[in-house]
Amino acid sequence: MNSKDFYIDSFKKFESKLNGESKLFIHQLRKEALKQFETSNFPTQKNEEWKYTDVSPIVRQSFIPAVNAVQVSFSKEEVGKYLFKDVDCHLLVFINGLFSEELSLINELPKGVVVGNLRNLSKENPGSIEKYFGKLSKIENSFNSLNAAYSVDGLVAIVPDGKIVEKPIQVLYLNSSANEEVLSSPRNLIVAGKNSQVSVIANYRGVSDKSYLSNNVTEVFVDEYAVVSVYKIQNELDEAYHIEKVQAKQGKNSVFNHYNIAFGGAIVRNDINAVHNGENIETHYYGLYMINGKQHVDNHTFVDHAKPNCMSNELYKGILDENARGVFNGKIIVRQDAQKTNAYQQNKTILLSKSATIDTKPQLEIFADDVKCSHGATVGHLDEVSEFYIRSRGVPQELAKSMLIRAFANDVIETIKIEPLKEQINHMIFEHLHKIEVNNE
Repeated sequence: MNSKDFYIDSFKKFESKLNGESKLFIHQLRKEALKQFETSNFPTQKNEEWKYTDVSPIVRQSFIPAVNAVQVSFSKEEVGKYLFKDVDCHLLVFINGLFSEELSLINELPKGVVVGNLRNLSKENPGSIEKYFGKLSKIENSFNSLNAAYSVDGLVAIVPDGKIVEKPIQVLYLNSSANEEVLSSPRNLIVAGKNSQVSVIANYRGVSDKSYLSNNVTEVFVDEYAVVSVYKIQNELDEAYHIEKVQAKQGKNSVFNHYNIAFGGAIVRNDINAVHNGENIETHYYGLYMINGKQHVDNHTFVDHAKPNCMSNELYKGILDENARGVFNGKIIVRQDAQKTNAYQQNKTILLSKSATIDTKPQLEIFADDVKCSHGATVGHLDEVSEFYIRSRGVPQELAKSMLIRAFANDVIETIKIEPLKEQINHMIFEHLHKIEVNNE
């Protein structure tokens, strides 16, 4: 049986485990998504948007939907190893995409703010999510329809007009299985009302003896004058597969910050999209991907400048070692009516070995005439002259290389506004690349 037939056949068992949930509005959307899955296809390298990423290793395997799999349990002490420490935050923990109430801790929230999980809220307060759920992210391929068909749980953060969530929301997505290859399907929803603010730390980790597929969709509504910051840190196993689509819609005078820190996996694909639906909007994308071995990371970003007087700023950097392969495709469209647009995009990559490769494709499509737009891409090795200069001061070679890596990554890392998070990511960079750590001091 091929994987597509496997997922279609598995849906009956999946439904039987939902009990009363099969009568909720969300289940009707699942059934519609399954129909689309039956007629859609997984992307191939013949698709321009997937030209440099071969997903056949994912398609060849049949991953067991998390609800159908054997449930895995962790203690608070075990989970603590994977959390970002010293961050005063609300905490939600998902194991294989399913919410764990006993491992989570949601502190007191401003009146009217909802922070919880999709499964409980769709039963207890469906009205809070029904007008948003599935409204932004359209199904473009079989990964999207597979997520919609099997999504049971995920983060829901709804912030009403004028409310500020002072503490960030740390969400740990921990994937684990001793005996099964599991399909994790988180479906996340972030809604920020007018003049509201919220920050989310999306922390993806793996602790499994088996490969798994984390197939995620995140919808983000950013209303007028709202500020939403999403910090995604993906640090999973070399055998893991990770797909995520982020779809954001911004109202006038809003700010959406997306930080994408990727430490790789067998295949990692990020699609990050934002649409401007008003004037004076800001969109900031910051990315850093550090990969080695045979890891593959593909970042696709898109900003749709549909209205005038808006700004987008994008900086993505890659550090590739050994036989790793990176892909960057950044697309900006400036619509005909979007005069006075400022759009900037840069992708810079350092190759630490001769066998590491990068495919980079920055794209600008401009249909307005009064704009300031620029894009660029650079690929190279560590600067030998700078390394020689540092070593001439008595610094050992490996430390000199670490200092250059630290300098290269710094302008992405320094944009992170949560200090303890920034420090721990800096530590993770050198740990992952097996380099001597260099501190800020």
